[in-house]
Amino acid sequence: MEIGSRIRTLRESAGMSQQTLADLLFVSRELVCKWENGSRRPDYPDIERIANVFSVPPDEIADRNDIVFDELEECLPDGLQPDEERLLRLLNEFVQGLSGRDRALFLQRYYLLKPTSEIALLQETKENHIRTSLSRIRKRLRKYLKEKL
Repeated sequence: MEIGSRIRTLRESAGMSQQTLADLLFVSRELVCKWENGSRRPDYPDIERIANVFSVPPDEIADRNDIVFDELEECLPDGLQPDEERLLRLLNEFVQGLSGRDRALFLQRYYLLKPTSEIALLQETKENHIRTSLSRIRKRLRKYLKEKL
């Protein structure tokens, strides 16, 4: 079951509207809707807050590592399943070609599996800035892999 489906199931089981959940989390109803329909994925700190609302462990909604690996999996061109060795070589080449800052962000997120909130603290910037930077890096990775595979 996907993260969005799990959130919807928990919310509906509690007899709660999207607006009520949004109010409890201090987010918009539109964001809750996007989480539930899968067009946006909550970060792990959001998942922890959602789990707290429903008094369930966060792992019942999503595993922290799965979220990070799903982000990377989205970089693979549609329908391609390269062999591990080739993919690892291409990833290493891509990471080596990044600027020092982008390399640090990429490795903190996808090798050390740090949450974006922690990376933002380390980089002394806002979490939204880190999310945007990582999104741009993933787009470049997707384009790189599409060209090389």
